[in-house]
Amino acid sequence: MPDGTGELVEHLFRQMSGRMTSHLARLLGSSRLDLAEEIAQETILRALQTWPYHGVPENPPAWLFRTARNLALDQLRHERIADHKQQDLRPRDSTPAPDANLDEFRDDELRMILMCCHPEIPRESSVALSLKTVGGFSVREIARAFLAEESAIAQRLVRAKRQIRDRGLTLDLPRGEELQSRLDAVLETLYFIFNEGYAAHEGEDLIRRDLCVEALRLARLIAASSLASPKVHALAALLALESARLPARVDALGDLVLLENQDHSLWDQQLIALGFHHFSVSISGEELSEYHVQAAIAAEHIRGGLSGTMDWPAILHHYGQLLEMSGSPVVALNRAVAVAKVHGAEYALAAIEPLLADPALREYYLLLAARGHFLLELDRREEAAACFRAALERRCSEPERRLLRKKLKECE
Repeated sequence: MPDGTGELVEHLFRQMSGRMTSHLARLLGSSRLDLAEEIAQETILRALQTWPYHGVPENPPAWLFRTARNLALDQLRHERIADHKQQDLRPRDSTPAPDANLDEFRDDELRMILMCCHPEIPRESSVALSLKTVGGFSVREIARAFLAEESAIAQRLVRAKRQIRDRGLTLDLPRGEELQSRLDAVLETLYFIFNEGYAAHEGEDLIRRDLCVEALRLARLIAASSLASPKVHALAALLALESARLPARVDALGDLVLLENQDHSLWDQQLIALGFHHFSVSISGEELSEYHVQAAIAAEHIRGGLSGTMDWPAILHHYGQLLEMSGSPVVALNRAVAVAKVHGAEYALAAIEPLLADPALREYYLLLAARGHFLLELDRREEAAACFRAALERRCSEPERRLLRKKLKECE
């Protein structure tokens, strides 16, 4: 296989699989998600078999869409022939032109997410199904995002697909209050997709930029639709501001670069402007969501980095707000970092002490890493080293693992 072809196909499939699956589900019927996913997989297999010998097509995404669509139409023809029924299907040679095809399918993902987030489907199942069908996530990746077992995620997916089939749910856009009722689950899905891209839970790379770009794209799509509301703009602001710092989060060797050490000239100024635009729109109403507070924290990080003076008391205040709203132990851990900046490492240690007994954080390496960092600041090196060693036994990405080894070396 020519150099780069396999990587190109993998990148395109990650980028396009959600759109293909969503469109195929609309073509085949929403009760046949498994078949839609199988055809999307078959399409990528054909690309791997064809492109190395015949060359990469001029418009690879359009080639994938056209091939997937033709495979689906073939499937429908065969089924109708088997049932001795006649159906006037569009012949293969009249498939829409590539560019028109892509334009036609641009909002299929949003339709798919809205269907997956039907109020009769439990929230955890709807988010998992959206990640699988729209985000192109594997069961293992979803399990990492939920800090759950793979078998539990697989069961959620099976149940969600069964509910879609049994209840006859479709990709037709809901209306009125029903449309708004699904919005929270949709935003949560995009938030999960972005988080997995922003800091991968394991693997060679810390950042999966394609996931961040996709989450931001979908958030902007919703912000430009009739679903737009202050919290939608707040999420778009959060994702844009966090994405702006991605180029500086890792160095040339792929190692993690902490916020205080980042090269601010690498920050994406267009994304910063986009983020502050959505943030200004988000605060125009009276609504205050968790996304508002997180966007405010991200904005403080940007302002502080550009000015050289981080307003840690303001950041600590925002984390206090967020903790009251969410009760999340991860938020409590992040707040402890701000506590250390404002009040010192000893207070931060006291703040995270109750988290050590929280079962949700038992395998979360950042809890041990943060505790080790605070202990090291207090020159309690042996205790800090024990924390870093324990953190290395937890699941994390290779760049994060290298940073932990550096911290362990500091203890010695």
